[in-house]
Amino acid sequence: MNYAVFPIVVCSFAALLSPLRADPRYPDWPCTQPKVPELSAAAMWDGPSIENVGNTWQADLKVRDLVELIAARRTPLEAARKAITEFVVGTPAEKERKAKQAFAGLFETLNGQRREVMDGLERVSRKEVNLAAKIKSDVARLRELQDKPDADQTEIKDLASEIEWSTRIFEDRRKTIRYVCEVPTTIEQRIFALARTIQQSLN
Repeated sequence: MNYAVFPIVVCSFAALLSPLRADPRYPDWPCTQPKVPELSAAAMWDGPSIENVGNTWQADLKVRDLVELIAARRTPLEAARKAITEFVVGTPAEKERKAKQAFAGLFETLNGQRREVMDGLERVSRKEVNLAAKIKSDVARLRELQDKPDADQTEIKDLASEIEWSTRIFEDRRKTIRYVCEVPTTIEQRIFALARTIQQSLN
């Protein structure tokens, strides 16, 4: 094992974690994308006001089933759009009620999922910062041991193995973070796209 590479690896951690310092308001946010803590329903929806809808959509089994289907990211957008078009039918009053409940349910469900993803990202980013600090400390300790003429080689080997393992964990988490950072944006795009479909179904 080439112990000399550890200082280089530790130095790279600062660059990898730099997004955490991009916005002082959100020091734990690990993504290059700006953090928008909460979405606005008004920014996604130009249809009839949903102010009086609340959670009433949950009381209607058909609406709940529709929301579950279209909110699921495994459901292709085209299939979700088709389900919406088939659901929002009837008299103008019925269509408006269904459209408002469908959007309210969609927004509440996906906004909640988005919030959970973002909270998870910040939890993982805090672990990354702590792990980077531990690796840095362990590398400093390894240097000290290597500089001793009577150093315990078993201790050096064990510490080097621990550093290598910690570094692998760090890199795996970093790759996961980079992938998951795309999810909030994907959710936003899904809400917006399906909101347009719901609105169009009223015409």
